[in-house]
Amino acid sequence: MTAAPASDADARRPWHGVNVATSLPYDDGLRVDHDGFAEHVAWLAEQGCDGVCPNGSLGEYQSLSDEERARVVATAVAAAPEGFTVMPGVAAYGALQARRWAEQAAEAGAQCVLLLPPNAYRADERTVVEHYREVAKAGLPVVAYNNPHDTRVDLSPSLLARLHAEGLIVAVKEFSGDVRRAYQIREAAPDLDLLIGADDVLLELAIAGAVGWIAGYPNALPAASVELYRLATSGDAADLARAVPLYRDLHPLLRWDSQPVFVQAIKLSMDLAGRRGGACRPPRSPLSEEDAAAVRAATEAALAAGYR
Repeated sequence: MTAAPASDADARRPWHGVNVATSLPYDDGLRVDHDGFAEHVAWLAEQGCDGVCPNGSLGEYQSLSDEERARVVATAVAAAPEGFTVMPGVAAYGALQARRWAEQAAEAGAQCVLLLPPNAYRADERTVVEHYREVAKAGLPVVAYNNPHDTRVDLSPSLLARLHAEGLIVAVKEFSGDVRRAYQIREAAPDLDLLIGADDVLLELAIAGAVGWIAGYPNALPAASVELYRLATSGDAADLARAVPLYRDLHPLLRWDSQPVFVQAIKLSMDLAGRRGGACRPPRSPLSEEDAAAVRAATEAALAAGYR
């Protein structure tokens, strides 16, 4: 579980590196601005990111129509330069719907998909395994997404090992917040790739052997975020020493990625950084005055320090 060298682009698996969970721009009528989204994808590639993950929670997939959701994937693929990953989220209440989204992603030209367990209810282990079996039939590599806070289903290290042993998943986006999990996963499934799933545990999971980051804050500060990831995962002690103060400086922002209002917070930071964040669709409402002030202060401090 050592990080792939940043310069070895040809050896990089699509789910490795900094894959940005993209936010989604809307026009004044809260219609998806597909042209604006395409520009954002291309810009993230220019800034040194390795790929994008459209139709995740940060992309407000739950509020999209089927037509919008499919077009978002097609837009990302069309805007992505060669070698730039598109890893759509294919979460759905049921396995059949999730499989159809995985098939749509494959038809659009995506390289892999990101899959939550079934989230209609607290599924048992047998149901989770069947869910991943069904989606794997689409033929794309599947990255499991462990988010027990929202799904009420915990992809434990032993369950991940079972899914990996059956060839159903290639990696896991770890969002439990428990950094001890990284070591337990490695012990249970040594060949399963670990991906950083929350911005505010980046350094801890990088040290533990993560080979990728499905990231929120590069939407606003991509250059600084990519530098942090490269330093933290290079395996060089001098780089790690440089990563620590950078991580400390950015952490007041990174920790918003683990809050329920993370979409609004990241979009506000984007606005302040000169990118287009904008409003969210209901049911997401604007930040409270207190939260907006805190995000604003942390973003302005990072920008004043020269982070972009």
